[in-house]
Amino acid sequence: MRIGITCHPSAGGSGILATELGIALAERGHTVHFVTYEQPFRLQGFHDRIVCHSVDTVTYPLFRNPPYSLALATKICEIALEHGIELWHAHYAIPHAVCAILARDMLPAERRFKLVTTLHGTDITLVGSDPSFYRITRFAMESIDAVTAVSEWLSEETRREFHLNVPVRTIYNFLNLEKFSASRTERCKLAEKEEKIIMHISNFRPVKRVTDVIRVFKKISDRVPARLVMVGDGPERMSAAGVAKQLGIADKVKYLGNYENIEALIPCADIIIQPSEHESFGLVPLEAMACEVPVIGTDSGGVREVVENGVTGYLCEVGDTEAMANRAIELLTNPALACEMGRRGRERAVKCFGQGTIVGQYESLYAELVGAPLEAAHT
Repeated sequence: MRIGITCHPSAGGSGILATELGIALAERGHTVHFVTYEQPFRLQGFHDRIVCHSVDTVTYPLFRNPPYSLALATKICEIALEHGIELWHAHYAIPHAVCAILARDMLPAERRFKLVTTLHGTDITLVGSDPSFYRITRFAMESIDAVTAVSEWLSEETRREFHLNVPVRTIYNFLNLEKFSASRTERCKLAEKEEKIIMHISNFRPVKRVTDVIRVFKKISDRVPARLVMVGDGPERMSAAGVAKQLGIADKVKYLGNYENIEALIPCADIIIQPSEHESFGLVPLEAMACEVPVIGTDSGGVREVVENGVTGYLCEVGDTEAMANRAIELLTNPALACEMGRRGRERAVKCFGQGTIVGQYESLYAELVGAPLEAAHT
């Protein structure tokens, strides 16, 4: 099948999932065309059957901001015509689904592709629900061939918020489980031998509550020799550094910025802490589970469908830094419990979120939409 994908090419969850899906589809024999403003963060090196196309915007004094969305729609239309795209997959509703609709409708009727959009969270809970974008987000979801969401929680939030007349299918995020494993790498560059490694990974947006990470770590470090490793970057980076300085632990916090090979870092951690306001899915907790690292997260959103509380990690109330710290200390001082939780986390990742299972669900959806048997969709 000839498939087009648009996504945010950054290190966020939607871009990572879209990129990994494209790579997996190409490995299964499909031809995949990415259309973005730059090469996706996770798409490194050469991949057979994958082509990246850049969107060029026009700089003109009349425009305060270059009209990227219109340029994207035009590029999608051009690529669809040139390469005979059968199905387009837009990740994130605004602007990608709307741009794909416009591109589709510019095509001759006999050349129009089928269109899928995957909702990843903030495109619904923040952007789409804003009055400025509500109507166009609802219009987009009701104007395409299939809508998917990355968790049951997000599917239900979408139905509740937008009162859709079309179904929302849940297809979970996935991992390449050969890439994420428990094989521990050298820890000496991250912490001293006697120190436990606490790790947080995010795009440092307010919803991630990164200052809570600092406060939890302060409580941990008062009881256990530890080092906090912060992976990622974003608007809350300076706030986190400020809180660490106020609490007198700035020298115990290491900031790594965006890190390409995250699978090499996670196995170094003793615990992953993700205290988000809510997660539409929880990709980092899943990556940690696959690496047999216990997770401490919040009992909200789609992460409850990933982490089994008390089994593969602990889920605490949003903002309850005391409970998070106590759970972390419990794991850090009980290696047998931490090891067992890690083992069960890996088992759950393999059972529920393996690449083969989830990519197969997308393939089945694609084949259903284009009216082709699944075997024919591979050609």
